[in-house]
Amino acid sequence: MLIPSRAGSAWVLALSVSMFSLQVHAQSDTHASSGYECADTLISAPSNGAEWLERGLWASHCYAFQARAVAIDAINVRTLALSHRIQDGIRQQVVQYLDGPSVSIERRSPVGRLAWTEDSGSGGRPSPARWAAHLEEYYQIDLEENARVAGREAVKLIFEPLDQWRFSHEWWLDRETGLLLKHVLIDQQGRIIETFQITQLQSPQQYTGNIRVDSPKVALSTPWRTTWLPEGFVGQPVAFSGNDVQQRVYSDGLATVSIFVEPLEQDEAGGLREGVQQLGVSAVAIEHYTTDEGRWQLIAIGEMPVTTLQRIARSIAFDQDAVQQPSGSDAEGESGRADS
Repeated sequence: MLIPSRAGSAWVLALSVSMFSLQVHAQSDTHASSGYECADTLISAPSNGAEWLERGLWASHCYAFQARAVAIDAINVRTLALSHRIQDGIRQQVVQYLDGPSVSIERRSPVGRLAWTEDSGSGGRPSPARWAAHLEEYYQIDLEENARVAGREAVKLIFEPLDQWRFSHEWWLDRETGLLLKHVLIDQQGRIIETFQITQLQSPQQYTGNIRVDSPKVALSTPWRTTWLPEGFVGQPVAFSGNDVQQRVYSDGLATVSIFVEPLEQDEAGGLREGVQQLGVSAVAIEHYTTDEGRWQLIAIGEMPVTTLQRIARSIAFDQDAVQQPSGSDAEGESGRADS
């Protein structure tokens, strides 16, 4: 399936970075101004699923490591080399694909630069503990002890959604470090959609320096908005935007949906075919919509049920008709775009 080139590039990058599935999606409450010490944040003896989740979030932020991994879906089996280095407060993440053409994707960022944001009326910054509490509102989190992955002792976290709008997730965390060793995505019929597993974790070393915390990120503003999202999804900062294609990203902390809006010429017969298509393990919902300003192509992409993506895409409202849409999280915003 072809998607707009700019959207495609952004999505490939998102998929590549997601190989490091446990990037910290939070900011520290207690060290908001001066940063924090990794040695002070790691939970030494987690006793339940939420504490292990918090431990995993900090571990992904506070360990340097090299690893070999495999990613398996219904189409491909890919082997990867992963590198996560921290030097002078700068984190370098590299994903190298070892099958087929040589592809290596690198990302650099300050260690304290965090992706997750949430709309908190209290003004407080989210922490890993609050992030875990957020997930517990939308997933049942179960803990299984005595697991083993890649020759390492591990624990297993099972995330079962409390509604029909998202998939199940299973994480295996290294008992010694808290690092993610394995991630399985499961659909509503209990079928495994994708498995990501580290096969060899090499010399994980805890970072001991101080990590500064950036100011809260701001989600991108666009002349359109979604009038329905599953509960718990909040806007995320996004760097990708252009004159012809605009993007918004939403996440509940586990699942993420990227939305692209692109203008189409009035007489253009091209564009993507409306409906649902598959992009690797991700589903893509495509809608065309006409306003007084012209024709638009609306794309929602994510590892989520197709019914969720379709409803999100059909809920997009533009400035000129946003006032006509119902308000609230249950508003579908499907005026003029009824289900076929």
